[in-house]
Amino acid sequence: MSELRLGRLQGKVALITGAGAGIGRAAAKLFAAEGAQLVIAEIDEQQGESVLREIHEQGGAAIFCRTDVGDPEQVARAIDAATENFGKLNVLYNNAGGSTPMDGTITNTTDDEFWRAIRLNLYGTWLCCRLALPKIIEAGGGSIINTATIGSEMGLAGRDAYTAAKGGVSSLTRSLAVEYAAHKVRVNALAPSRTRTERLVKLFEMGHTSSALDNRHLHGWAEPIDVAQAALYLASDESRVTTGQVLRIDSGMSIS
Repeated sequence: MSELRLGRLQGKVALITGAGAGIGRAAAKLFAAEGAQLVIAEIDEQQGESVLREIHEQGGAAIFCRTDVGDPEQVARAIDAATENFGKLNVLYNNAGGSTPMDGTITNTTDDEFWRAIRLNLYGTWLCCRLALPKIIEAGGGSIINTATIGSEMGLAGRDAYTAAKGGVSSLTRSLAVEYAAHKVRVNALAPSRTRTERLVKLFEMGHTSSALDNRHLHGWAEPIDVAQAALYLASDESRVTTGQVLRIDSGMSIS
């Protein structure tokens, strides 16, 4: 007689930022399928409500909370929603982030674009960690998953504001992993390369991304689910001794 298989996140409560599209959407659906109770923290209400409906239709437990990760009140409200609705918070996945075509070299990128990249990618991650950590500690520990980029792990030209912000995320990940280990909190980051999200495909079609790097992706572009699967590992107890790491999901680009 076979044993009933519980999901890899059964009994855990997770908050995912930027969960309405792309990698965040794939992760939200995957986490829910693996038994997690979810807070979908997304700035776009239509996208957030859409993924919420999909999860509910599949029998998952989730709520949607409109969240700008650069707004302390909205972030606090999303984190409070986790404990108010599900009683605790075990996992924070800081997925929200990105760059724009306005980014470029340091000599031709505006101050406004630099601060936009910092606010969304670095400050948003810092703020979510700051406000979520007391809840995760109260729950007895857990996992924080940040989002870096392969561009912050190796030299890539053309997105200097974005890579500066993501480099800060990588450094923050390592320092938090050391600072909060005694509280049984693991902190890691994912560093994707090109991933076939709707946004990146659109930018590529508009000519805003270079095709020069394509041949260095040994197995082609990643799909959102590929990154989501790595996040699932870091969210689960399978990674209980993995902390302070920046995991490259880059199809071998950084070694080719």
